[in-house]
Amino acid sequence: MKQKIVIKVTTCCDKCRSKVLKTAATASGVNSVALEGDDKEKLVVIGERVDAACLTKALRKKVNFAILERVEELKHQEKKPEKKPEDDNKPTPPCCQERPRCELVSVVYDTNPETCTIL
Repeated sequence: MKQKIVIKVTTCCDKCRSKVLKTAATASGVNSVALEGDDKEKLVVIGERVDAACLTKALRKKVNFAILERVEELKHQEKKPEKKPEDDNKPTPPCCQERPRCELVSVVYDTNPETCTIL
């Protein structure tokens, strides 16, 4: 079950934002992390079996202010098959239809190593 977690965090600079993103990304079960909102104050985490309370607690340790706003389940969206253009009916070029040629190489061991011959 995928879930979407929204946590409000207070960040003052880019360093704090990267710290928040890194902390959230290293949590177990997280698939994607993003900052949203006008002031980049909302952290949106999407993942499976993510413990929202532990994630919020870890963020409080890093940036001192984090409030869990929402946890919602994401519905499974069915993907519609894309229409392929009509150009797929073109025959494949002859160079792609042929099998690759393999050369036969044999190694000959000489029982008499004193003489040097090249075959």
